Amino acid sequence: MSQIRTRIAPSPTGDPHVGTAYIALFNWCFARQQGGKFILRVEDTDQHRSTTQSEHDILNSLNWLGLTWDEGPDCGGDFGPYRQSQRSEIYRQHIDQLLDKQKVFRCFCSSERLDQIRQQQQQEKLQPGYDGHCLGLSDEEIVEKLTAGEPHVIRMTKPESGDCVFDDLLRGEVRISWSQVDMQVLIKSDDLPTYHFANVVDDHLMQISHVIRGEEWINSTPKHLLLYAYFDWQPPVFCHMPLLRNPDKSKLSKRKNPTSIGYYRAMGYLPQALANYLGMMGWSMPSGDEKFSIEEMTEAFDLTRVSLGGPIFDTEKLDWLNGKYIREDLSDAQFAERYGAWAFSSDKVAKIVPLLKQRVERFSDVAGLGGFFLSGLLDIDMDDFAHKTLDAQLQAKILQFSLWRLEQLQHWQRDNIEDTLQSLSNSLQLKIRDFLFPLFVAISGKAVSTSVIESIQILGMDICRARMRHAIAVLGGISKKQAKLLEREFRDLS
Repeated sequence: MSQIRTRIAPSPTGDPHVGTAYIALFNWCFARQQGGKFILRVEDTDQHRSTTQSEHDILNSLNWLGLTWDEGPDCGGDFGPYRQSQRSEIYRQHIDQLLDKQKVFRCFCSSERLDQIRQQQQQEKLQPGYDGHCLGLSDEEIVEKLTAGEPHVIRMTKPESGDCVFDDLLRGEVRISWSQVDMQVLIKSDDLPTYHFANVVDDHLMQISHVIRGEEWINSTPKHLLLYAYFDWQPPVFCHMPLLRNPDKSKLSKRKNPTSIGYYRAMGYLPQALANYLGMMGWSMPSGDEKFSIEEMTEAFDLTRVSLGGPIFDTEKLDWLNGKYIREDLSDAQFAERYGAWAFSSDKVAKIVPLLKQRVERFSDVAGLGGFFLSGLLDIDMDDFAHKTLDAQLQAKILQFSLWRLEQLQHWQRDNIEDTLQSLSNSLQLKIRDFLFPLFVAISGKAVSTSVIESIQILGMDICRARMRHAIAVLGGISKKQAKLLEREFRDLS
């Protein structure tokens, strides 16, 4: 058998997600256990949302967890480039092959026409998908449209009947009707590939032997297998892992659970504890031990022992496990050293000191004034939000709108944060002093503290998101019905 090669292919469009780390861990363990290689590839074809900061954060977080790769954008390898944005010529050559084989076609349909099709299909309760309109264009019509500069995409053809049948390493035979599969766009109007096309081309050229990914990609597998067939390539082995779940069994999401690796790092979790916990998601050591290193996990690893039941990401269990690592693995001296590195890193202290120095008269004042910089979720209650004009419902709305706006920021800088919150205050027709009141309480635990704008910048989005969500819960929470109304109002403000 050829060498085992697995990969993780994150999109640098947001915070490093624990779901990415979970999939990366299982790919890493499988490759290492089989004497193979683990590859990191950056899927950054979304030019509007991809950022170099997000890529840096993702790579840094995976390294922090102890997951290293044999090939990637930072270390190179024989199959680069390892950023999709640098592989445009490769995709162009391969889509030309499929055009020559007439396995794909140019689609000139406008977004208005596509919207009309979707609306009609919804009204008639039909399977949504492209209707094949541009399949009937003659060569002359295509040349005419291209000459006129009409924008277009390139879609794949697909069988009109029958089923796609494939084997999944965990699930056995999977059967999906071709009627459920759309004529997928492979090249967008900006000439960049979609995930589906780039994913297949890259996996083949990088000689990926096993595609171990989340189960949300099961329904896309027929499209991928069809592309392998169109190119006359041998497909890899597919293995679709169960999705991480919230305690209520819903898909793990940042709206219900902290999902950023950065959050757990900022909260003071040990990387080996978080990696250990992710290894318990749907898998267990044959010995039954719950505390194990990723090296021990690798040695005992058997991918077929993964349970298909949705693993629950429970922070209480993570807290227990992290506590075991702190108590059992760290001496007093190591505890002091690790705590000092977490709480008083030179970077963190350099940001905090200018804020505190202007407000203290004795060093003993520092803990009371700046302790919230070294805390997790704050001990606040409804009384802390008492205000002469703002009721609890309005304060919850301010916090929710602020959270949504801050999550949209690509550059986490003081001026951007201040402009964002000032603009939102104006939109809500509130004085900035009143608008910032619930943010002071949510972020610092007090109505009066150091600059809340500066504090938000220093703490970062991960911690601020968790504290604002906690504050909203303290204020009585937001029901599903209220959330829909707020989302509509927020869109109108935007």
